[in-house]
Amino acid sequence: MSTGRLDGKIAIIVGAGQQPGDTIGNGCATAERFAQEGATLLLVDINEDWAEGTRQAVQQYGRPASVLRADITREEDCAAIPRACIDRYGRIDILHNNVGSATGDRNTMEMDADRWDAIMAMNLKGMFMTCKHVLRHFIAQRSGCIINISSTSSLAARPTITYKTSKGAVNTMTQHIAMENARHGVRANVILPGLIDTPMAIERRAKERGVPREVIRAEREALVPMGRMGTAWDVANAAVFLASDEAKYITGVILPVDGGLLEKRG
Repeated sequence: MSTGRLDGKIAIIVGAGQQPGDTIGNGCATAERFAQEGATLLLVDINEDWAEGTRQAVQQYGRPASVLRADITREEDCAAIPRACIDRYGRIDILHNNVGSATGDRNTMEMDADRWDAIMAMNLKGMFMTCKHVLRHFIAQRSGCIINISSTSSLAARPTITYKTSKGAVNTMTQHIAMENARHGVRANVILPGLIDTPMAIERRAKERGVPREVIRAEREALVPMGRMGTAWDVANAAVFLASDEAKYITGVILPVDGGLLEKRG
């Protein structure tokens, strides 16, 4: 008999798709770890092919998993996510929000207002809307776990304004949701990844600067007190803990997964 830490749990992972690159992303790694621990998965992404790649990766663990395409900047798509999960699996136990973008971010004077709106819509408004539409189910069943992925950028100096601002707001929004819904048996926590070796972190920077991936990795590793970047598995393992009953008395927590980066930055 399986003794996984998430046995019987139904989890929605938003931003579950595996982007092209030579490492695994946070969404795919979290899906694999959740499946290893016994969870059934609804894999949500705006790119259906990327989500399908994750579905194929989790097949080896023998847990049910299916794909749903959704654009979380559209409220009708966010409302459709819990409906699809209920229709397919009967309930929802975990909402894991793993979406974020810094594309086009600039310093304050150079930041385009339309690009500000687009980043905010994806990083903050999208998480708000997915939480909003899942919460009614959590409150009705008097249980549920929300995990929102933020960033150490939310608590540290950064050369650009919008990503930091949006992720700082994710922190405070999640704390609000935690306090607002604790009496309903709902928990909400935030993970702050530091410098993590994922396709989103490495491929974009290497392409924009026209340098090999290893140049980007070396620069980032030099900043971390532990002397190396983290991997998506580090973020996924933190998510497994927060989603499990081991964390049933933990809510409103901001958890860095950063190799000591925030302590160094101060």
